Amino acid sequence: MSTSQTGPVSSPTRQPVPPPRLVADDGTDLRPLVARLRDDLTAAGYTIEGIRACLGEVASDALEREQPLPADLATRGRREPVALLTRLLGLGLPLSADEAALALPTLGLEGALALGVLCTEGDAVLPAIDLRPHATERHAWWVASDLPEMLAGGGPLPTDHVLGIGGASGTLAAWTPRPQVGRALDLGTGCGVQALLLGPHAEQVVATDISERALAFARFTCALNEVDLDLRLGSLTEPVADEQFDLVVSNPPFVITPRTDGVPVYEYRDGGGEGDGITTGLIGDVADRLAPGGIATMLGNWEVREGQGWRDRLRPVLEAAGVDAWVVLREVQDPAQYAETWARDGGHTPGTEEYEAMYTAWLEDFAARGTAEIGFGVIVLHRPETDRAPWIDLTEARGTTGPAMGEVVLAGVRARTWLAEHTRDELLDAHWQYAPDVTVEHHFAHPGDPDPQVVLIRQGSGLRRAFQVSSEVAGLVGVCDGDLTLRQGIAGIAVLTDADAGLLTEQVAPVIRDMVADGLLVLA
Repeated sequence: MSTSQTGPVSSPTRQPVPPPRLVADDGTDLRPLVARLRDDLTAAGYTIEGIRACLGEVASDALEREQPLPADLATRGRREPVALLTRLLGLGLPLSADEAALALPTLGLEGALALGVLCTEGDAVLPAIDLRPHATERHAWWVASDLPEMLAGGGPLPTDHVLGIGGASGTLAAWTPRPQVGRALDLGTGCGVQALLLGPHAEQVVATDISERALAFARFTCALNEVDLDLRLGSLTEPVADEQFDLVVSNPPFVITPRTDGVPVYEYRDGGGEGDGITTGLIGDVADRLAPGGIATMLGNWEVREGQGWRDRLRPVLEAAGVDAWVVLREVQDPAQYAETWARDGGHTPGTEEYEAMYTAWLEDFAARGTAEIGFGVIVLHRPETDRAPWIDLTEARGTTGPAMGEVVLAGVRARTWLAEHTRDELLDAHWQYAPDVTVEHHFAHPGDPDPQVVLIRQGSGLRRAFQVSSEVAGLVGVCDGDLTLRQGIAGIAVLTDADAGLLTEQVAPVIRDMVADGLLVLA
C-alpha cells in the first residue's frame, strides 16, 4: 500500500438528499403516489421519443453531448407537460409551483415532495433525483438515480452517490447476451438498470448491492415500472451464496483505488480491494455461481506489471476458475492516464490541491506494485455442460465494434464450445458458410500486378476482425457456401493449385478455427 506525503485537502462535498421513498416516515404506503407519477409521465409522453419530438433534432443531439443550452432555449416559455418535465427532470431547471402542478397534474407537487422526487428552495421547485427514460427496441422504463454532476451543482459528489445510466452501464448492456433463461443475476446493481434489462428474458431476476441507498433507488424504479425483482443487500455474490444462475451480469466497482487517507471511496466505483483484486477475485466467485451452460458477462480493470503482457496477468486467474473464458481487451491506459480519469471523477477539479494530491496517490500506488498499464475489457465466462477441459480465449478489440455485441457474445461462446467439443476431423467434415458481412480485400504492390501482395478477409460487424491470409485460404473461404464440407473444399483447392491436400489442411485448419470462433464462418 502506498501513501502520499501530502494528503488531499478536503473541499465541501455535496450533501446527499434522501433517496425516493415507497413508505412514509409514519408507515404510510406511498405506492399509490408512485402509480400517479407513472400515469403523469405516461400522459405527458415523457419518453425518449417524446422528449426528442419536444426538443427537435438539434437540441436533442446537443443534450446527448451534455450541452443543455439548446434544450433550454427550445423549452423556454412552453407549458406542455413534456416540455416542463424536460426542463425540470432533464435539465435540472427550476419550475414554479404552478408549473410543477401542470407537469404532474395527477400526482401534484405535494405528492412529488412526499415521494422525494422533487424538492423546493423558496418558491422554486427543483428535482431531488434524476429520473429519465431508458428504452430498448422492445421495452421502455424510467430509471431513478442521484442527480448527475451536470445537474447537482458544485463540489465533489457524496461517496454514496448512486450513478444513473452512463458509459460503462451502456457498454455492459450492449455486450450482454440475451437468451431466454430461468434465473438471472445482476451483481452490483446500482440504480438497477441492468436488472431491468434482464427482466424481459429471465423468469427470475436477482440483484445485489452493498449500498442500501442504491437498493432504495432500484426499489423505486421497480415500483414505478411495475417490475418485480428480487433485490438483496450485500457485497456482490455474498447474498447469493450456494445459488446458481443461467445468466450473470456485473458492472462491479472495479476501479483500482489507492488505500490512502483522503482519497474518497465511492461506493459506485470502489469495491475496497487491493489493486485489481475486485476484478480477479470476482472471476472465481462468478464462475462458482454459474449453472451448467450458464454465461456471465462482466466489466473489469486489471493491472499489467512491467515486463508482463496483459494475457499473462489474466490467464492464471481464468485457469483457476475452471470454466470457459473469453476476455476482450477494449482499452489500455498508462498509470498517469488512469490517475487523471479517476482523480477527476466525482466532481473534483484539475489544478486544485485536492486533485493533485489524489493524482499523486494513484501514481505512487501503481509504482509500488510495478504497474506499467491498466487494461479494461469485457470478461465472459461459461460453465461447460460436458466433462471437458475449459477453453480460454484472450483477444483484443480496441476499435469500434458492431452494435449487437450481445448476439456476438452468445454466438462466440457457442462457436468456441462447438470447437472444444469436436475433433479436427469433425471440423473438416462439417458444412460451413461464410457470414453475410464477410468481405475479401486484395492489395497489390503496384497497379497492373497479376497477384496481390496482401489478401485480407474482413468481418463487417461484431469484433470486426481482419485476417491476413494466403490465396489458398481466401479461395477456401470463397467456396464455403454450405454445399461442400471443408475437407471437400480443401481437396478442390489442392487440385487447382497443385498442392498436397494433407499439407494444405495443416496450413489452413488453424485459420479456419479462428474464423469459426469469431463468426466469419458458421455452420450451414
